[in-house]
Amino acid sequence: MIVAAVAGLYMAWAIGANDVANAMGTSVGSGALTLKQAVVVAAIFEFAGAVIAGSSVTKTVRKGIIDPEVFAATPELLVYGMIAALMAAAVWLSVASKFGWPVSTTHSIVGAIVGFAVVAAGTSAVEWSKVGKIVASWVTSPLLAGTTAFVMFSLLRRFVIAVPDPLARTKRVAPFLVFGTTVIISLVTLWKGLKHLKLDLNSTQTALVAIAFSVLASLVSVVLINRIPDEDPEVEPEFRYKRVEKVFAILQIYTACAVAFAHGSNDVANSIGPMAAAVTTIREGAIVSTATVPLWMLLAGGTGIVIGLGTYGYKVMETVGTRITHLTPSRGYTAEFAAAVTIVVASRFGLPISTTHTLVGAVLGVGLARGLAATNMGVVGQIALSWLVTLPAGAALAIVFFYLLKFSFGG
Repeated sequence: MIVAAVAGLYMAWAIGANDVANAMGTSVGSGALTLKQAVVVAAIFEFAGAVIAGSSVTKTVRKGIIDPEVFAATPELLVYGMIAALMAAAVWLSVASKFGWPVSTTHSIVGAIVGFAVVAAGTSAVEWSKVGKIVASWVTSPLLAGTTAFVMFSLLRRFVIAVPDPLARTKRVAPFLVFGTTVIISLVTLWKGLKHLKLDLNSTQTALVAIAFSVLASLVSVVLINRIPDEDPEVEPEFRYKRVEKVFAILQIYTACAVAFAHGSNDVANSIGPMAAAVTTIREGAIVSTATVPLWMLLAGGTGIVIGLGTYGYKVMETVGTRITHLTPSRGYTAEFAAAVTIVVASRFGLPISTTHTLVGAVLGVGLARGLAATNMGVVGQIALSWLVTLPAGAALAIVFFYLLKFSFGG
């Protein structure tokens, strides 16, 4: 049980070093947040997302990928396999983070679980239909995020930025953007967070509460945005857009909070799911078909993620924030909002998508909206290659760790 807990914490740290850096990289790359500020934002909202809304996805990773009943006669093999999967994914993420490669933690853990299951119990142990749905989401999530970002930034540039008085137009539009962002994050909080609060709201009540929070956030944004001085007609065009970007910097910080919350709710499963399966099996001495993920695991996972970002996330942040395309707060906001929509929807339905795919897809969508020349396709190609390598790397390392654990503990 100690080994399982340590492996889970190591995996949470590795997620913070790689995947959270993806989520916060756009904010740092655009200059909306400094590195220290990004760590503070992640510390608050990643932790909150993991604890409040992380339970549903955790169950998907823990029970949806393999059939635990296959290990009913040999429960120790499931324990070894889940620990091996955590160790394998964490090691690979550590290597990737060292070189600044933004790889998928979901790819890593799913590949690792499938790898150990095949060698431990055969191909029948794997729920291939569930794996197929997860693999499909790895394709659809960047396409959805990229398309959303492309359309949204094209509209912003056409109707907000490229107008005679962009600052005035931005001030008018910004509260509505805040409203939309707040609706998204409020809904996922209400859908999932109420499970822990033991409260029930019907669809109408949920919508009313989300709208109320969103209206309040919009009113606060009006106060903050109106503090920015109006445009000076004597100022040259290249300088007046700096004021427009100040407005979008406020919006991007807000969406960074939304992305961090959504990421925490979705990707804490990659460390806590296998750990929950191992710990529950050890405690009960047998395979348990249903088990509640304890609060201490969610707390531990959220803590590990934040520490990973603060200590080792800067290299991947640089790749995502500066090397794909040049980001400004308006571009960064668009990418983060598109990613937040995709991640929150996936978290709502318990589907463990890759935040890496989503964020990179969104950033790429913003770049393509500015033209192909504005996007570093060489870097995009390197990122795509790292995604392909991640699956077999996770599976191979999991097989090695599985046999080491089996040799060490017996079974």
